[in-house]
Amino acid sequence: MKLRCIAVDDEPLARRLIKENIEQIPFLELVGTCKNAFEAMTLLEKEKIDLIFLDIQMPGMIGTKFIESLREKPMVIFVTAYSNYAVESYDLEVIDYLLKPVSLERFTKAAYKALDTQKKHENPVQIQVPPSTPEYFFVKVEYALVKIILSEITHIEGMKDYVKIFISSAARPVLTKSTLKGISEKLPLADFMRVHKSYIVRLDKIESIRGNTISIGKYEIPISESQKTDLLDALDAGG
Repeated sequence: MKLRCIAVDDEPLARRLIKENIEQIPFLELVGTCKNAFEAMTLLEKEKIDLIFLDIQMPGMIGTKFIESLREKPMVIFVTAYSNYAVESYDLEVIDYLLKPVSLERFTKAAYKALDTQKKHENPVQIQVPPSTPEYFFVKVEYALVKIILSEITHIEGMKDYVKIFISSAARPVLTKSTLKGISEKLPLADFMRVHKSYIVRLDKIESIRGNTISIGKYEIPISESQKTDLLDALDAGG
């Protein structure tokens, strides 16, 4: 399998180094090099491209905006001197994020990631395997991605456009911009339940229920009348 690729960078030396690296990897085929996003757009209209090695800080249009503008997106590996776009690249689902100067070893590792992704895309597994239960997920906190381990969550509180995620290993909750609905999609249904319009709890962290109030450690969490029966049924089923 060959991956047809292009290199996009406004610096001639950077383009030459990427070209030399590509020539060292047998499954990469360099179709062309471009000095900006607009040249790359023209080339993409003429050629079938599987992979783009892309700089971010370029005149005219930065790399992240270029990727967002494409209707059909090839795989992308960012090759940049700037580390502050890492979170944004995560949202764009790029294959890898390489910081200049890039060693051939690191470049090759990223190329193999792209090759593996392409193989999975062209030869999807036909056997239906039950999805494994996730152990963690990531949320944005200011300019970083923070790992949230599911087993450490005690409860989650919704606050309009933000949520507080309370975890047993931290003194303070993690505050992230999201909604309860958005966070609930990351949670296994068997372990968590929305008990109120503003609260989700992890069932095995519940210490007691008195009336319409759940106790988890020092926290008291209200239960809505509409959810109380479902909550009690879930606890009976679990125990």
